Amino acid sequence: MAFRWKNDLSDRDVTDEALWLNRRQIMGGLAGVGLAGMAGAARAETDEPNSWEEITRYNNFYEFGTAKGDPVKYADAMTIDPWSVRIDGLVDRPGDYAFDDIMAKMAVEERIYRFRCVEAWSMVIPWNGFELSDLLDLAGVQSGAKYVAFETYLNRQEMRGTRFPVLEWPYVEGLRLDEALHPLTIMATGIYGRDIPKQNGAPLRLVVPWKYGFKSIKSVVRITLTDSEPPTSWNKANAREYGFYSNVNPEVDHPRWSQASERRIGGGLFAERLPTQMFNGYAGEVADLYDGMDLRKLF
Repeated sequence: MAFRWKNDLSDRDVTDEALWLNRRQIMGGLAGVGLAGMAGAARAETDEPNSWEEITRYNNFYEFGTAKGDPVKYADAMTIDPWSVRIDGLVDRPGDYAFDDIMAKMAVEERIYRFRCVEAWSMVIPWNGFELSDLLDLAGVQSGAKYVAFETYLNRQEMRGTRFPVLEWPYVEGLRLDEALHPLTIMATGIYGRDIPKQNGAPLRLVVPWKYGFKSIKSVVRITLTDSEPPTSWNKANAREYGFYSNVNPEVDHPRWSQASERRIGGGLFAERLPTQMFNGYAGEVADLYDGMDLRKLF
C-alpha cells in the first residue's frame, strides 16, 4: 500500500533499538508500505529518544486524575473488552461497530509522528493505526456532513477522575470534515507494534499530529457526523485559552505561556528547548486546509 503523506521522521527520532519489539520484523513490515526507505529524510537535528516508558508514563488522561502519573496508576480499571464505536448522525449506515469487526476491515500502518502538547512539551511517537477516513467510509458519510464529533468512554466507577468537576464529562472533541478525512489523521490502535495501553487511550484513539495533543481524543466510543461545529471539552471549559481548531502555532501564545518553543520529553531537565514548528512540522501537508483563515482569531 502506498503512503499518501510525506514522512520526515525515522526510527532514530523515536527510541533506541533495544526497545523495539522484534525490530527486524517491524522494519520488514515497514518496507512494504514505503516507510523504511524514507529513513534518510529525518529531521536535521538529533532528537533525544522517546522510550516506551516515556510515552506510556507521561501523559494526560484527566478521567483518571490530573497528574501525569495518574493514568498509569488507575487506567487499568477501565474495561476495554468488549468495545464498540457508535457511528451516527449524517451517515448512510449508522450503528454500533464492534472493535474486532473494525480491525478486520482496516489496513493498519505504522506512522511516526511528532506529538506536541498544549503545555509546551513534545514527543516523537511510532503509532500503529489506520486512517480515520477508512472508518468513516464504512458508515458512509452523507453530503450534508461538515464536521465530525467524538466522544470518550465514560464510567465513573472505573474512572476516578470523573468524580471531580475538572471538565464536563464525557470528554468530547471535534474536527472539520476535511481535517478528519486528511490522510495524516489516524485512529491509533498501538504503539511500537504493541496494543495501545489504557493510559494512552486504548483500544482506539484519534491522532491528529498537526494539532495540540488534547485534540487527539482517547478511548473513543462515539463518532457523529454533523452539519454544525460540535462542542469540545476544553473550549467549553475555557474558550479564551482553547479554540476549536487548536492547530500548533508558535506565533499564537497560550494566555499563560509561550508556544514558541517546546521541551522534548526525554531530553533531561536542562536540555535546550526546541523551536516549535508551524502545524507541528506538517505545514506542507495541511496548510492549504486553512487558506484564507485568520489563524490568530480562529486558533
